Amino acid sequence: MAKIAILGYGTVGSGVFEVLTMNADSVAVNAGEPVEIKYVLDLRDFPGDPAEDKIVHDVEIILNDPEVSVVVETMGGNEPAHTFVKRALEAGKSVCTSNKNLVEAYGSELLKIAKEKKVRFLFEAAVGGGIPIIRPIKDALTADKVDFVTGILNGTCNYILTKMSEEGMEFEDALKSAQDNGFAERDPAADIEGHDSCRKIAILAALISEKNVNFEDITTEGITNITASDFAYAKGLGMKVKLLSSASYEGGKLKAITAPFLVGGDNRLFNVDDVINGVWVHGNAVGDLVFQGAGAGKLPTASAVSSDVVDAVKNCDTVYKLLWSDETLTPEPTGDYSFRYFIRVNDAGRDAAVNAFGNVKNVEADGITGETAMITDVMTEKEFAKKAESVNIINMIRITPDTNI
Repeated sequence: MAKIAILGYGTVGSGVFEVLTMNADSVAVNAGEPVEIKYVLDLRDFPGDPAEDKIVHDVEIILNDPEVSVVVETMGGNEPAHTFVKRALEAGKSVCTSNKNLVEAYGSELLKIAKEKKVRFLFEAAVGGGIPIIRPIKDALTADKVDFVTGILNGTCNYILTKMSEEGMEFEDALKSAQDNGFAERDPAADIEGHDSCRKIAILAALISEKNVNFEDITTEGITNITASDFAYAKGLGMKVKLLSSASYEGGKLKAITAPFLVGGDNRLFNVDDVINGVWVHGNAVGDLVFQGAGAGKLPTASAVSSDVVDAVKNCDTVYKLLWSDETLTPEPTGDYSFRYFIRVNDAGRDAAVNAFGNVKNVEADGITGETAMITDVMTEKEFAKKAESVNIINMIRITPDTNI
């Protein structure tokens, strides 16, 4: 019987406890032996909870128990999660985590320790919640060269943008709806400013490049500047606004960005709405693959973590050879990326915009007056910024390269 410990008994940790308990029979069959939760680490007590008799408050109990072969980390944040995970690996215990901050910041280091100690460091839930994406990229597509990945990686933002699109809400009202329904934190900054999505694309960029990618090096824009007017124009174009996180890796060069984009009906992520997440992967042999599902939530995320537990128990005698070197790869300057741009200007600034951007396509929207919207030709970010210096732009949204207008 394999014995495991869970660090952190919050939403995801309690979900892992629930999944491994209610699916104990199938877990045992797939893992090759029964899996018993021996300890749950938390600062709190949980009287009356199913985990009540397993709660411990001292991590040393877990780290020093040779019976514990797998540690599940669901605490979140960098510390003390990093210290606890590192020590668990060094003690010869496999670790499964849902912690994107930990994986983005210390993934290469922890994988190296796991390899040295002949155990596993697994993090399927750190990027797509319940969506399987790490294994498809690194295990199922081993004969392919994955050169592009883009995704809707934050359910909070996707919910907000869907409400704005379908109900004409302004941003603040859609955010309040997300908070009222439990889809957004009281302090939603990490989500709506794009930082959560950026950390996730940094992890995916590291996997496709097999090098360390720092999320701080990726240009990131959130959704706080998107308005109901933007969606009115998008509707007229048959398009939607989505927060996309994208990375492409070709010829040893990485391009990566997180920002709102206008996407057309032919885009594979166009119909990924509400709190659902979606990831679009391109391999040079297999072509395009799309994965979508619950990107967050107690049981979907716990399901992915629990699958890692099964993997760790089943393959305890083999080393997980996931390539992720210590070498840091810095994305190419965003100024060299090329897009078409949707821009809005006051009517008084229309002539200046046309003079600056040249060939533009006008965009109409019902009920909006006093301003003009237009779409530019393809140009680099650097070129756009230079031309925009002479224009008073109300808002700008990039357009995905695959969009025909």
